[in-house]
Amino acid sequence: MENMLAVPRLPPHDPGTPALLVVDMHTGGEPLRIVVAGCPEVAGPTLLAKRRYMRQHLDHVRQRLMFEPRGHRDMYGAVLVPSELPDAHLGVLFLHNEGYSSMCGHAVLALGRFALDFGLVPAPLPDAYEALVNIHCPCGLVAAFVECEGGRSRGPVRFHSVPAFALATDLLVDVPGHGKVMVDVAYGGAFYAFVSAEKLGLDIGSAKTRDLVDAASAVTEAVKAQFKINHPDSEDLAFLYGTILTDGKDAYSEEPTTNICVFADEQVDRSPTGSGVTARVALQYHKGLLELTQTRAFRSSATGSVFTGKAVREAKCGEFKAVIVEVSGEAHYTGTASFTVEDDDPLKDGFLLK
Repeated sequence: MENMLAVPRLPPHDPGTPALLVVDMHTGGEPLRIVVAGCPEVAGPTLLAKRRYMRQHLDHVRQRLMFEPRGHRDMYGAVLVPSELPDAHLGVLFLHNEGYSSMCGHAVLALGRFALDFGLVPAPLPDAYEALVNIHCPCGLVAAFVECEGGRSRGPVRFHSVPAFALATDLLVDVPGHGKVMVDVAYGGAFYAFVSAEKLGLDIGSAKTRDLVDAASAVTEAVKAQFKINHPDSEDLAFLYGTILTDGKDAYSEEPTTNICVFADEQVDRSPTGSGVTARVALQYHKGLLELTQTRAFRSSATGSVFTGKAVREAKCGEFKAVIVEVSGEAHYTGTASFTVEDDDPLKDGFLLK
C-alpha cells in the first residue's frame, strides 16, 4: 500500500475534462491557488476582454477551484494568461467567491515569487539580490520586486502599484442598523470604502469576525446604493470591491495600524490586503497624514500578519491627484494539487454554504 500511494496518478475522471493543476501559496494567511495547467484558452485581445470572456464562458473553472468541495468560500485564485503589454512578463486574472477582481496585492506578492521560481521571467544574474517581475493585472501593469539568492526567490516581495487615489472623503452614508456613518472611498487597483470599526460600535481587535463581516457588508451595500463609483480609465474598474474596517489610527505612527477587509460576497481577507493597503496609503497621503517615502505597517486583525506600505511618488489618474504606492509582504508555498471531475458528479461545479 505504501509503494502504491507513493506513485502519483489521477483517479478515475471524465477524460474529456482536463485535470486542473494548481500551485497553492499564501501571503499573510490569505490563500492563492495558481492555475498552471488544465484551464481552456481565455480568448480576448486585451486583459480586460479576457476577464469578460472568462466570466461569460469559463466561470465553471472559477467555481470548481474556489467553491467547495475543492475550495471554500474564502479561497482566492489566479489564472495566468498572455498579456498584450510588451513590458509584461505575464498577465493574470484574479478569482474569488463572487467573480473576478481588478487587482489583488497579496496575489501579486505571491506571483512575484512564483514567476521567478517557475521560470516565467529571465533568470537574474547570479549575484543579483532582487528580480523584477512585471505583472499585468486588470487594473494595469504592476511591478513586483522579488528578493532572490542564486536565481531563486527568498524573503519578502514588494510591488509598485498603479496610480492610487482618494475618490471621496467624509462621505455621509445611511447604513441600516448603524445610522449615518462617515466613510472614505479610495482606489488602490480596486475601490474600497474605509471606516473605523468604532463608528459601527465594534472593537477591531476583540470583536467576533462574524460581527465585523456583518458591519462591513452593511457599509458596502449602503455605499453601492448611495454613491456612484467612477474610474477615469475604464468602466470595468468602476465598482466597489468591499469595505475595510480600521482601528481609526490613520495618523502616522511607528506602531502598526490594524484593519480587516471584507470583499466580494462577504469574503474575509486573512492578510492586511495589498490593494487595500495601497488605497489606505493613498488616502492617508491625500489627507496629509503621511509623507512621501514614509513607511507604515498595516496589520490584519484576522491573523496578525503585517504588510508595509509607503507612497513612493506622486502620479495622476485622469484628473485625480494620485500616488504610486509600494507594498511589501511575505508569501509562502503550501503545496500542489491536481483537481479532476467525474461527469456524473451532481456537485462537480462546486457549491457554497452561507
